Amino acid sequence: MSESDPDQYLEDLIATQPLREPVLREAVRILRVPPGSRGLDAGCGAGRPVLLLADAVGPEGHVSGIDASELFIRHARCIAARAGMSDRVSFEVGDLFRMPYEDGRFDWLWSVDCALYLAVDRPELVRELVRVVRPGGVVALLAWSSQMLLPGFPGLESRLNATRAGIAPFRGGAPETHFLRALEWLRGAGLEECRAHTLASGAQAPLSGEERRGIEALLRMRWEGARAEVAREDWERYRRLCSPDSPEFILRLEGYYAFFTYTMFVGRVPDPRGRADAPAPGRHGEEL
Repeated sequence: MSESDPDQYLEDLIATQPLREPVLREAVRILRVPPGSRGLDAGCGAGRPVLLLADAVGPEGHVSGIDASELFIRHARCIAARAGMSDRVSFEVGDLFRMPYEDGRFDWLWSVDCALYLAVDRPELVRELVRVVRPGGVVALLAWSSQMLLPGFPGLESRLNATRAGIAPFRGGAPETHFLRALEWLRGAGLEECRAHTLASGAQAPLSGEERRGIEALLRMRWEGARAEVAREDWERYRRLCSPDSPEFILRLEGYYAFFTYTMFVGRVPDPRGRADAPAPGRHGEEL
């Protein structure tokens, strides 16, 4: 989250939700959270994924959300109330590294665009996430993993992606700290049946108003911090292509197309009793 302007970040996050939601719905479908189960969204952000998960567990289940941002938690509670789901979900402000839950409280845990990024610097976070999931339960961690948003300008996009802003939250440290190495982290935390699943979505012209606003927000969020690390001509071209008031604005293209991917890493907490009443991680392309 942008520490300098969290309100703008929340606004942009909300704007991107219509683009991200089909991918997140597919991830929920693959995960197959059991009806009536109890789950946790660790780093729940603005709260929309919690509502998707609550739909999946049904009226007998419950989904908790925890996030360090009071701003996000206030928003999450508001959207839950508007959706009439306050009885199925709950939200609290808290630290993911020291969560206020007893061991094994949840049947499953989910985190999107949060835990994998934080664990880049502090891999012990994964052990804390595993701690609150019961034996036989499942941990699912998702992260934005790639995009092509500037059709026709692959060189410019690759140079923007090569900046610290472009590879964030990875900071160019040891290779094993990159979040796409999360299978190693899950196995190192003792999880079994670890799998990775990559999910893709896109947008094409003619864009709806929601899609347009979402892609404008993505363009701001993705590379706005790259200015100091690219050549002046690249930055000027980026600004012309990504500024809505520019005659070269990329979304004016009649044939505009963009896509992005999320990757979900899943593993099961070992259970010496062999319980089988939680979703089971499957191979790529299969349901869990």
